[in-house]
This record gives sequence, C-alpha cells and structure tokens, in this order.
Amino acid sequence: MSSTDIRLGVNIDHVATLRQARGTVYPSPLDAAKLCEQSGAHGITVHLREDRRHIQDADVFALQEALRIPLNLEMACVPEIIDLALTVRPAEVCMVPERREELTTEGGLDVAGQRAAVFPAVQRLASAGMVVSLFVEPDLRQLDACAESGAPYVELHTGRYCETQGDEQVHELRRLIEGAHHAHTRGLKVNAGHGIHLGNISGILEIPHLDTLNIGHSIVARAVLVGMERAVKEMLAALRGTAENGS
Repeated sequence: MSSTDIRLGVNIDHVATLRQARGTVYPSPLDAAKLCEQSGAHGITVHLREDRRHIQDADVFALQEALRIPLNLEMACVPEIIDLALTVRPAEVCMVPERREELTTEGGLDVAGQRAAVFPAVQRLASAGMVVSLFVEPDLRQLDACAESGAPYVELHTGRYCETQGDEQVHELRRLIEGAHHAHTRGLKVNAGHGIHLGNISGILEIPHLDTLNIGHSIVARAVLVGMERAVKEMLAALRGTAENGS
C-alpha cells in the first residue's frame, strides 16, 4: 500500500485531557472530532480508560451518534469496558494494555500470555459487528497469537522507534518492518501508532502494508498553536509526501 492510501485516524483523547484539567464542559471532544472529520481525517480514535482520566462514557456515545467517519474505541480487555463497547458498537475497537500509573499506553498487549482473556473478548466484539485490532509490539510470537485470536487487524506499537535515535532507532524500525511483513503473511491487516509526529513520520512510512496510522498527542499539541483543521491537514500532507498549504 502506498503512503497516499494510508488512512489517518486522529486520537482526540487530549482534547478531553484539557477539559478535565479544569472540570469544564470545554473544549468539546465532539467539536474537535467534527473538525477532524471536516479536515479529511479517515477516523476518530478515543481511549476510554478505566480511570476515566480524559474521555468519558458520554463522549463515546456522543461521538458514535454524531460522526460520519468510523469511531475506533481503544480499550482494556476488562468486562466493564467490553460491555460498554457492546452497547455502543463503534465501527472499530482496539484492545490495548492499561496500567493506572502510566502517563500513556506503554508497550503492547501480551496477547500470547493472555489468550484466555483476549481470545473470547475478540470473538464477542467481532460477533457484534465490530472490527477488532490488537495493539502489540512487533514481536513474532505476539503477532502469531493475534492471528490465532481471529482479530483481523494488529496495531504495531511505534513508541520505541519514535523515542529513540541513531542505531537504536534504526533497529526499532527494522523490527517494525519485519513485524509488518510477518503480520501480512499471517493474513493480518496492519495499523500503527504511538509517538508519531511530523518530525518522524517519514521513517514510519517505510513500514510496509500499513492501513491506518492512529496519531493523537502531536496533532492535538499542534492544534493548540495552529488550529485543529490545519494540524490534521499538515499530517495528511505528510502522509502523502506533499507540502501543506492551508492557512
């Protein structure tokens, strides 16, 4: 798949982070999502965490009702959130690891070690009509387990590549490329996300078989300075390898 075909999913969690910092009703994640939609984003991602530190249940319901582009719900593999997903029925769900003390999602889901919980959850969500992806490291054992789970998608964790430099970054990119190739041979579709910004996306685009990049923090941070519409258009232009000429 060429970079011109890669879809952009915008994670708007940190719009809600800003709202929750003061306990106000603004800024509205729904308003932000609509601006992303108008600017050409292909999907909206939110992570409904167990501690509800940013996105709230009401946000998920409002987004699902109002959006014309797919809603992707990131979620831990826990009964409470699975039940909510089955009620909301977003187009897509992505199971991720979650620890209360972390600032953001750290590392991939241990699908191979948590088969007893993950495999039935995948089947329940898929049976309800949702497209399921699993957020994992580019580890062959984990990717094999993802294929065995019945989930059609994996989302490769790009954080280690994005946070390193030099030879270590080259090594991490090689792992991502090999992981994407392996996932593809196992019949999995490949998404990627975490830590991606305008300064490192050119390396990310070397990963083969990419379907969707889910990008959040850098777009929301850029939007604080230039507005959400321009921030989204800049990232879309970077995906296409063209210059963004918006105002």
